[in-house]
Amino acid sequence: MSDGFRSTAGKVMPRQAAARFSAEKKRAGRTVVFTNGCFDLLHVGHVTYLEGARACGDVLIVGMNTDASIRRIKGAGRPVQCQEDRARVLAALACVDAVTLFDEDTPFETVCAIRPTVLAKGADYGTKYDVVGWDIVEAGGGRVERIPLVEGKSTSDLIRRLNGQA
Repeated sequence: MSDGFRSTAGKVMPRQAAARFSAEKKRAGRTVVFTNGCFDLLHVGHVTYLEGARACGDVLIVGMNTDASIRRIKGAGRPVQCQEDRARVLAALACVDAVTLFDEDTPFETVCAIRPTVLAKGADYGTKYDVVGWDIVEAGGGRVERIPLVEGKSTSDLIRRLNGQA
């Protein structure tokens, strides 16, 4: 659990602040979990995944792609929601202790800065070797956890249904 209530705005922080937050929690003996994603239209699949990631440790830090990063990866029609809104909604979840945005196409620099104990990604990643930053985490004595996904629950599926393409 979190060390008490923190406002939603206080949970969204720049990468270096997230790195300090992580180091603080680790010094206190807490297990820091990091995961990342776009989290464009938050849905039950995301919530279940984030709760599963949080269950791997004491503190969950979520890296979230910026709008520019998502456009490069998913195309001009995405994201549906701006990064400020997405970050605030994520931060409102009880299982999330901190949210930090990254503008790169992968979270590698963020993983290097945060140095989590556990790096969590969806079970759709074939092996830990497919997870960006696995080597950094394991070199620090940590581990990679692959979290089961909720079948049929994805942002792309929601967008298709909203557009009458389901």
